[in-house]
Amino acid sequence: MKKHWAILVVDDETVMRESLAAWLAEDGYSVETAASGREAVALAAAKDYAIYFVDLKMPPGIDGLETMTEIRRLHPGTSIIIMTAYATVDTAISAMKEGAQEYIVKPCHPEEISLLVGRIIKVKTLQRENLILRQRLARQYRFHEIISKNSKMREIFELVKEVASLKSTVLIQGESGTGKELVARAIHFSGDRAGKPFIAVSCAALAESLLESELFGHERGSFTGATERKRGKFEQAEGGTLFLDEIDDISPKLQVDLLRVLQERTFFRVGGHEEVSVDVRVIAATRITLKEAVAAGTFRDDLFYRLNVINIQIPPLRERREDIPLLTHAFVERLAQETRKDVGELSEGALKLLIDHEWPGNVRELENAVERAIVTAKSYVLTEEDFAFLRNAHSGAKGWVAPDSLPLDEVERQVILATLRRTGGNVKEAAGILGIDRSTLYDRLKRYGVNR
Repeated sequence: MKKHWAILVVDDETVMRESLAAWLAEDGYSVETAASGREAVALAAAKDYAIYFVDLKMPPGIDGLETMTEIRRLHPGTSIIIMTAYATVDTAISAMKEGAQEYIVKPCHPEEISLLVGRIIKVKTLQRENLILRQRLARQYRFHEIISKNSKMREIFELVKEVASLKSTVLIQGESGTGKELVARAIHFSGDRAGKPFIAVSCAALAESLLESELFGHERGSFTGATERKRGKFEQAEGGTLFLDEIDDISPKLQVDLLRVLQERTFFRVGGHEEVSVDVRVIAATRITLKEAVAAGTFRDDLFYRLNVINIQIPPLRERREDIPLLTHAFVERLAQETRKDVGELSEGALKLLIDHEWPGNVRELENAVERAIVTAKSYVLTEEDFAFLRNAHSGAKGWVAPDSLPLDEVERQVILATLRRTGGNVKEAAGILGIDRSTLYDRLKRYGVNR
């Protein structure tokens, strides 16, 4: 089994390099050597080793710390042991700060090396076994790009399978960040339209005139700037699926146009007189209760019934807390690779904090929180301190008091700025938290002269 763990010994001194390699080989490990930092980096670029023994002083060329930096850039999660015959407190501190796992002084003793390597390999074996178990668990509870063991979500998975190949429209409702587009994609890619286009449109991101052109296309000369005919999203999605996110934001005129397409399967491009026929399945999504919008007179009841043939209600994350460990580990695994950070575990305290949090931004907020924790993490294991910003934000929200002697516009401006800071400038997420659509938030930003 030890042969599965490869070790690279990097030292410009032949005797030291060969003797250390021989000791490790006698212990059963697969060992290779490099006589310089440049050679070591080249080998690391072609293969990842479980452990690197790197000499601190290697003239000429790059020294041990530079070699370590380059190797860690290629393989953030690797274990590097710095070796030196010139041991000082300063060099030890520098090595550990740069990411060395251990720091040993020459001449090295075989027994010391064996114990050190054995300890590191034991940890790596446990980490690998934990990763394999989590991946198996994630596969067991994964449906397309959605991970859940929650009973309501599992029912949604079954419903998706049943309706995937139907032509019926689907209305997906759920809070911001619950994964409505992921469910829409699962419907599309589970059915017989999977080989055709999946086109997503945010109805809140564009003004009425622009959205009309975006959906139905336009003819040349139909308005200023229309220099040529443009195919709209309905035509682009021919044979496939058109996903209309934030459907509650469309204007009364567009509601009528959309109703006609759903009834007749035909439409006219903006400025056009030629009727266009389409075979497109429509999936709509909203974060509000559309029935209430119908009751309030802001959404047509006939369009609602056309869209609501198949209704899917996605539960918020606070109602499916059993999914938080699964989702968190999946995010950690992916985001650690993307950010090239040596992070792979969570402490019990960190996991409890995440499970107890209310998650107003749902799965998207959880993903953002994990990414922030990984970016600022100082060790392989994420702890409660790495997620302290969640606790602070939560306590800050409870203790918020409206400021005195400020006009309403300034209060609104400050709330918008605070929300944007919290979401890292993500306008869609901020709009969801504020309970307004994105176009409204963009209007407010423009009014207050706020640079996103």
